[in-house]
Amino acid sequence: MLPIRWWKRFRSAPRSSTVVDKTIAVEVAYALPQKQKIIGLVVPEGTSALEAARLSRMGEHFPGLDIENSAMGIFGKTVPKPAERQLKAGERVEIYRALIADPKEVRKQRAAKAKEAKAEEAKQG
Repeated sequence: MLPIRWWKRFRSAPRSSTVVDKTIAVEVAYALPQKQKIIGLVVPEGTSALEAARLSRMGEHFPGLDIENSAMGIFGKTVPKPAERQLKAGERVEIYRALIADPKEVRKQRAAKAKEAKAEEAKQG
């Protein structure tokens, strides 16, 4: 039995769900040395990195986290203005912690200690 002609027209017509805004799947990640959390979200297309971070409610898992003032990135690359960066499907927003110590200073201190240790060995040997 062949399908009715009018049925073919309706079957290929756009569904009502295409009228609704499109959504994308993204992830939001935050980590401490002892704990990490990655939250998957489905958000409207055009959502910013900052909006996704807010929607993740990451602050409930990490009390004291200040999402509004935290640096953010996407897949390890810093985003200078998270409120303006629109997300694409599959992207992961990373909320960064503030540095405890300046990496340059830590390297200088480590180099100074190594230099002292080397000088001490030279005196003894």
